[in-house]
Amino acid sequence: MPERNIDFGKFGARGIKGYEAVARRLDVLAGFVATPITQSRGLLARLHYLTRSDRARQAAREAGLTVTDRTLRAWLDGRRSPSRKNLQAIEAAYRTVRRHNVARYLTSRLNRQGRGTRVEFHPLNQSQVTRPHQRAVSFRTLNVRHWDRIVVAWANDDEDALDDAWINDATVDLGSEWGQYEYVTTIGFAA
Repeated sequence: MPERNIDFGKFGARGIKGYEAVARRLDVLAGFVATPITQSRGLLARLHYLTRSDRARQAAREAGLTVTDRTLRAWLDGRRSPSRKNLQAIEAAYRTVRRHNVARYLTSRLNRQGRGTRVEFHPLNQSQVTRPHQRAVSFRTLNVRHWDRIVVAWANDDEDALDDAWINDATVDLGSEWGQYEYVTTIGFAA
């Protein structure tokens, strides 16, 4: 695709892909448990979220948490502690289930009945680029009206689909300069 950066950072520019910044912002809006899973409070909060109903337990199993109910009860009662591998499985299942649970709400909030959400594009960091190689890339704002594909790709943790949706549904509306915002410092929006 034209305008895609092939050798990003060659002259010292720093930034992240736009879709990665969007995924980080959506993660913040999803409201994950802030306490680390290595602390008992964080572990219990995640386990309660994953076991509060039969539907939640089924979603956790589909997300990769394949331990028995007996083991889950032992973890919840504090009689046993999960191994490092199980902690990673619990964290992955929690994030997957949480993303799927809030996806419909976020889509509704971001689309705002067709009005969309104002998005801020903070350009890449060129402080380490020598003066002749720097480009004039300014702060931009854009009203993104179609969030459906973006949120679904984020909820499914599909980076390729998220990149495609972000470029084709949002960034391309910047006009001929959209390629300058493939890499950014951050993307800002609220829901």
